[in-house]
Amino acid sequence: MTEFIHTITPEEDGLEVREVMRKRFDFSARLRNRIKRENLVMLNDSSGQGWFRVKSGDVLKISLPDEKGNFTPQPIPLAIAFEDDDILIINKQPGIIVHPTKGHPCGTVANALAYRMEQTGQHFKIRFVNRLDMDTSGLLVVAKNAYFQNDYTRQMKAGSVEKYYAAIVAGIIEENSGVIELPIGQPDREFVGRVVMDGGSPSTTHYRVIERFTHSGHTLVELRLETGRTHQIRVHMSHIGHPVLGDRLYGGENVLLMERQALHASRLSFDHPMSKQRITVEAPLPDDMKNALSKLK
Repeated sequence: MTEFIHTITPEEDGLEVREVMRKRFDFSARLRNRIKRENLVMLNDSSGQGWFRVKSGDVLKISLPDEKGNFTPQPIPLAIAFEDDDILIINKQPGIIVHPTKGHPCGTVANALAYRMEQTGQHFKIRFVNRLDMDTSGLLVVAKNAYFQNDYTRQMKAGSVEKYYAAIVAGIIEENSGVIELPIGQPDREFVGRVVMDGGSPSTTHYRVIERFTHSGHTLVELRLETGRTHQIRVHMSHIGHPVLGDRLYGGENVLLMERQALHASRLSFDHPMSKQRITVEAPLPDDMKNALSKLK
């Protein structure tokens, strides 16, 4: 169970607990109400009922409520890139869906996490704070509590979460780096594909060339997202004439080199919600992308 401990300052003397929580911890109103309802606040090591007032020097201990998920456990392997009491970051393998859907009710990352919780004795509601397409590999972030979910979402809106991807794309990109600022939308709600279109959502992708393969006509690039639109990298790169290798939806088909799109969420940086220290997590290229690069060389 995640706990917050805070010593009341002179400036906070006389405030109600909920006011201190709002000032110090930025809990959502729903979370504050649940903490009150479940009596999860202790004052000077004694439990208290309701929103009592505090005085300078008091020590508050606020516990986050225990939660449980409702996914069917399945023994699916997971590669853990980072974990503590608040965060779990997975290096997702390609070919697996993140969350159950009508078409894929099981065999997902959520089912794998439910099984892992059983094995490790953990109890938390599974909250994915980013998503990856089924055939995209790499870093997938899970919040173990509502506080981290809210904090990470706030950081994403503020632009302080840095998301980097590696991709193999068709064609030789001549510029060493560049920025794609083009709006992305979904012209047909019955079709999953997105396009660059007037009236679409503002979308920004930065790219940097890592290596050019002139013999085969491909480029390895690093991409950084400022926005997180559905299929953003795939749409932007296809639009400028460099579709992601293996991306059948957006014109990058090449089954001889890759059986899925050559796209990998490789690096992630954000501020830890508890320590406020900058966290950077990296995931090495998966074997299928390494093999494709070897063939291109």
